[in-house]
Amino acid sequence: MNTSEILEQMRSKMSQFDMDAFLVPSDDPHLSEYTAMAYRRRAFVSKFTGSAGTALVLKEDVIMPEMNEDDLITEDIEQRALLWTDSRYFNEAGMQLDAEHWKLMKGGLKQTPTIIKYLTSLAKAKKKNSASEEASFRVGIDPFVHSASFCKELTEALEPHNGSIVTLDEVVQSTNIVDDIWSDDRPALPSSPFRVHPLEYAGMSVADKLTKIRAEMAKCDATLSIFSTLDDVAYLFNVRAGDVDCCPVGISYGTVSMEGATLYCDAKSKLVDSAVQEHLKENGVTVAHYDDLIGDIQSHLKTGEKEAGGESEPSSSTKSKVWLDTAHSNYAISRIIPKEQLHNKQNAVTPMKACKNEAEMEGMRRAHIVDGVAMAEFMSWLEDEIQNKKRSISEVELDVVLCAARARQPGYIEPSFPTIAGVGPNGAIIHYRAKEDETMRYLNMDEPILIDSGGQYEYGTTDVTRTWHMGEGTPEFKEYYTRVLKGNIGVDSMVWPENTPGFVLDVFARKALWEIGKDYGHGTGHGVGAALNVHEGPHSISARFANKEAMKAGMVVSNEPGYYEDGRFGIRIENLLEVQPIGDHSVEVPPGTKKFLRFEKLTLIPIQKNLIVVDLLTEQEMDWLDSYHAMVLDKVGALMEDGSPGKEWLKKMCTPIERP
Repeated sequence: MNTSEILEQMRSKMSQFDMDAFLVPSDDPHLSEYTAMAYRRRAFVSKFTGSAGTALVLKEDVIMPEMNEDDLITEDIEQRALLWTDSRYFNEAGMQLDAEHWKLMKGGLKQTPTIIKYLTSLAKAKKKNSASEEASFRVGIDPFVHSASFCKELTEALEPHNGSIVTLDEVVQSTNIVDDIWSDDRPALPSSPFRVHPLEYAGMSVADKLTKIRAEMAKCDATLSIFSTLDDVAYLFNVRAGDVDCCPVGISYGTVSMEGATLYCDAKSKLVDSAVQEHLKENGVTVAHYDDLIGDIQSHLKTGEKEAGGESEPSSSTKSKVWLDTAHSNYAISRIIPKEQLHNKQNAVTPMKACKNEAEMEGMRRAHIVDGVAMAEFMSWLEDEIQNKKRSISEVELDVVLCAARARQPGYIEPSFPTIAGVGPNGAIIHYRAKEDETMRYLNMDEPILIDSGGQYEYGTTDVTRTWHMGEGTPEFKEYYTRVLKGNIGVDSMVWPENTPGFVLDVFARKALWEIGKDYGHGTGHGVGAALNVHEGPHSISARFANKEAMKAGMVVSNEPGYYEDGRFGIRIENLLEVQPIGDHSVEVPPGTKKFLRFEKLTLIPIQKNLIVVDLLTEQEMDWLDSYHAMVLDKVGALMEDGSPGKEWLKKMCTPIERP
């Protein structure tokens, strides 16, 4: 079914339910970044397959807003379907969207209104041009796939202009008009079974995690905590699954009360392993059906009323209080919780998950050593095929061989995200994924390649980017490469006081590029889970000042500055780093002094030295590079067979840099 036919059927459904607009986000009910195929409604509707973006479908006869600088409406838009995405996907979306029907809205740019601002301008236009004062602008949503915080903000923006959000479950059984159109072609919901995540890798039992959570609940008088994101649930109950490609999670919710804990899932598919059943039972976790969550929350909210006895109105001290992070929970859950019974803060699992314990960190270190082995074996093969055998190798073949190299490592499960292997201009597409189509390119000695890849192991998660050139890079390319490397070293070498947010460190990644008037459009670093999702909050290193989460000991973060020229090439150098305390942070420091932190490298993969303009490096930066390569050779080389092609390649790549 093409996008024109889909839009026609959507608009028919929208007319049936008196909707002026309908929003189709990328999200599933757990607001996941990567989703199972069954939840990829936005991709089905728009044909844009990137992981981030929101589609807005308008009725054909909707009144479009006038040009208005205040609302950032600076152009007449002919299309009645719009797609918002961020700078990582501008190229990809531009290629995949049917421009006859879809308008690409480049999110994050000054001239692009946000979705909420744009919908508000549509509501204003309808109110202004309608004969009736009662005419309303109705935005259709599926309450299970939008965050509670987004719906609150949208409602507050629309209400002054006779606008409102409308959910299908108010009038019919269905919640999403896209599902009715997708129909039999919609993929089945995922059904992979849970497996126990061993204590030797988890580092903390479920019982101990529940004790810590209840202690935090007591501080804010919460009687129930709800955990909506899939990695929160997997972390909390020490289980893993495979419902989402590249993410070891299972479709489920979790709740914790002072008396018990409940895992909401499809038990028939999720609990087929008796070891998982016994694991949950031993830790006092009961199992309920996935669809029972809403009803159970509603029942819990009434418990305070029952305990109040004959009181006509239960007091605040007897009412149940629910702890829910509405920024990471769907609207269907939040809308049933009265404001006075809601504790809306970051949940208790988030900081526990972000700050790895020693067992988790040891698993991450181990994963990066074996990942280094895989990359050395892969790169020795690639270099031989191109430089010696003079082959041209497709981006798809590169991906297959790299995944096979990782699969030979102990404990490997799957990639941690779809491999990005972009030759030449494809390297400038931030989240490019090679397919056997007209965009696929072949690597030879003429162009560089950007390879961003990672692995999920039983004990840890990896994510690394290197930019390689099998031939001779141009002077221009080498300068950009060197400046990106300087940015990577700049972040890696930082020492900072406690309570410093990640955005403070971001400038050090960009400084060398800024010096020549260049920059890159993505963040510098994201958190990474321990044998969990490759993208994890709450911390980041980014120019976005809104994230004020401090960098803390035990966090893992990526360090990935880059530089991109559309139609020519992309450069990115990414290592994962662990945050370590300097000194003993359990000891109180004298008044007027602070505790400090530093980074330690996790990624153990060489950096291509013949792409470096040595004259641009300081002595300290050259020392950093030699020290890093010595560590890579020591740790990775210890696992490789002497004389093997992979180890010989590793030894060659890790020699000291030639200094001027």
